[in-house]
Amino acid sequence: MNEDMKSINEIQKDSWNKVSAAWKKWDSFTMNFLKPMGEGIIGALEIKADDIVLDIASGTGEPAFSIAALATNGQVYATDLSEEMLAIARGYAAERRINNISFTTADVSDLPFPDNFFNKLSCRMGFMFFPDMALAAGEMFRVCKTGAKVAVSVWNLAEKNDWYTTMTKVLSRHLDLAPSSPDAPGMFRCANQGLMQNLFEQARFKNIVVEEISGTVDFGNAENYWLNRTEISESVISLLSKTNDATREKIKEEVIRECNKNEVSKSLPMNYSSLVISAEK
Repeated sequence: MNEDMKSINEIQKDSWNKVSAAWKKWDSFTMNFLKPMGEGIIGALEIKADDIVLDIASGTGEPAFSIAALATNGQVYATDLSEEMLAIARGYAAERRINNISFTTADVSDLPFPDNFFNKLSCRMGFMFFPDMALAAGEMFRVCKTGAKVAVSVWNLAEKNDWYTTMTKVLSRHLDLAPSSPDAPGMFRCANQGLMQNLFEQARFKNIVVEEISGTVDFGNAENYWLNRTEISESVISLLSKTNDATREKIKEEVIRECNKNEVSKSLPMNYSSLVISAEK
């Protein structure tokens, strides 16, 4: 990995460490939100009791914990770039007495595991943030055994993810948001048709399948949505830090107004859409 990529990694690591406490606060909500994507990954992997599984970008522990519950005679290795996120996951594992899981701070581009080691590999909502996605896919291929199954999830197109774009559209009206490079890490970087399939093919995976998983997530009300986005999204926090109090208040008012258009009977459903990409070595 070149120096630019290493710099991006360090920035991401620092960002995730900073929001780790907020992720713990919102853990129940977030894990319920992301559960369908985890279930899609687990279904594609067809976990067996004796599987040796690598979960990349585990964050606070899912889907690694759900996989560990199925691989009862196997072992799950949970990795993440953020030490603080993994510290939370370790705490949950201890509380829940999950013994067939270990945690390692690791960069997906330089995994600390031998060749041909895992027979299953998962990664939920991490791929689009990897600085060098081709290098990451290559590392995934390297550590998997022949015949191993791999499944990852990424966010689909921005227009299918109101839960995220409701906030960013308002921010764009008040801040000069320069368009990011399509190659730069970002939420919807992996959404373009064929991109993930091409990456996996170039890494020499086969039998690649892409499935869309979509639905709605209920934020409850506009205030709850504002709190969620301004507490766990480091990019939102960073952008708001560049505003003064008056501008921040205007942004909040507009976000609340946008949310209220969709509030129905004490609920605030917002659309989401993701892709689950599965393959074999």
